[in-house]
Amino acid sequence: MSTYRIHGATGEWEVVIGLEVHAQVTSKAKLFSGASTEFGAEPNAQVSLVDAAMPGMLPVPNRECIRQAVRTGLAIEAQINKWSRFDRKNYFYADLPQGYQISQLYHPLVGEGALTIEADEKAGIPEDKTIGIERIHVEQDAGKLMHDQHPTMSYVDLNRSGVALMEIVSRPDMRSPAEAGAYVRKLRSILRYVGSCDGNMEEGSMRADVNVSVRKPGDEFGTRTETKNVNSVRFVMATIEHEARRQVEVLEDGGTIVQETRLFDPGTGTTRSMRSKEDAHDYRYFPDPDLLPLELDDAFVAECRASLPELPDAKRRRYIEALGLSDYNAAVLTAEVETARWFEALLSETAAAQGKSEAEVAKQAANWLISEFFGALNKGGHSLADSPVSHEQAAELLALIGKGTISGSIAKQVLERMLETGDSAGAIVEREGLKQESDSGAIEAAIDKVLADNADKVADYKAGKEALFGFFVGQTMKAMQGKANPQVVNELLKQKLG
Repeated sequence: MSTYRIHGATGEWEVVIGLEVHAQVTSKAKLFSGASTEFGAEPNAQVSLVDAAMPGMLPVPNRECIRQAVRTGLAIEAQINKWSRFDRKNYFYADLPQGYQISQLYHPLVGEGALTIEADEKAGIPEDKTIGIERIHVEQDAGKLMHDQHPTMSYVDLNRSGVALMEIVSRPDMRSPAEAGAYVRKLRSILRYVGSCDGNMEEGSMRADVNVSVRKPGDEFGTRTETKNVNSVRFVMATIEHEARRQVEVLEDGGTIVQETRLFDPGTGTTRSMRSKEDAHDYRYFPDPDLLPLELDDAFVAECRASLPELPDAKRRRYIEALGLSDYNAAVLTAEVETARWFEALLSETAAAQGKSEAEVAKQAANWLISEFFGALNKGGHSLADSPVSHEQAAELLALIGKGTISGSIAKQVLERMLETGDSAGAIVEREGLKQESDSGAIEAAIDKVLADNADKVADYKAGKEALFGFFVGQTMKAMQGKANPQVVNELLKQKLG
């Protein structure tokens, strides 16, 4: 159970959170027209006659958008409704040419499902928790008002008008900003694995409406507010933090919470009132007369199910059980689909290069990727997506470590050169003379000199100061310019000091 509480003058308050996540469906065309959905086009360059609501234009559902929504529903183990219907949500706004939005209020495409967030003690999530998902419905997006183009006028960009959205509505099951943040991250991860949404919140292709209310623990739900279009995980958490504290202050001052729509200001970290919250009847919903109900057959749903990839929870379990990875490493490697794909390509290449099974090299590959490679990429301002080092090149480097050709410390130097030059590990090792020295004669000579130069410390070691062994190893490696095989160094030192 989450123990997050707001401490007010009258005692503790519990926060109740529900999220409505709007995820742009991955498709080349809009929900009801053939206009492009590519991001970054000039304003109003991707607007069909349907999107602009020209008289006589009729919507035609895009099969791929429906397919992606069904696949998303299956990924969260939700009920797929084989009969669903589109409704008109009527309201006037300058970025809505039709004067209504085509949505699904009464009969959504996807029914109840669930998503599990993992325990994270540091974040304040003491145990795994399942968050209920009430529904996923498909709807068209509105356009965009541009207020900063002219001192006295606002412009309208309809490129986004008609783009397919999935509205993923959670139950009010979250009780802390941390749980909400974990929920959004997990949902985004699943969408990216499935390929139904790219999850780029900064581009607006995934955003959340944040519903917050407060109550005394055990009381009935309080009146909620809805903060619209929050576009990052950090801002979702900040919205909840501020809005919950604001509501507690209002209630403890003797006021009442008004059901309203609010906006989050990232600059101040606060929310402000936008308008009173409308109820369904305010929008005068009715079935869209231009669209027949959607009827899905079993074969279509089966094809959607068969097209799903291995999802993050299943992949994490496999990494732990079949590959022997730690819980932490498995979680890191499966959090994002691109990371998992890169790791699996590295794993395959590393096993082939070393003539071993994937299970035999998995720990080496995972530890190196997380502890060395991610850090080096970050230091150079790179991500996996634009890494100058391919997984084939990384596998070659791991093979050189595995064969004893280079040591772990030398491998760090080689990786730096690889990131700088794009050259292969083998070429760098050969060119710069970085091969590990395993010749016991050369190492023995270096050890003899180190021990002769530090006779006092040798005496201290033999008198019981065994911690000095590390000093002798370090001095020997320094004398060998880091190229000595550490295993041989350790064995010879033990003999000499024995």
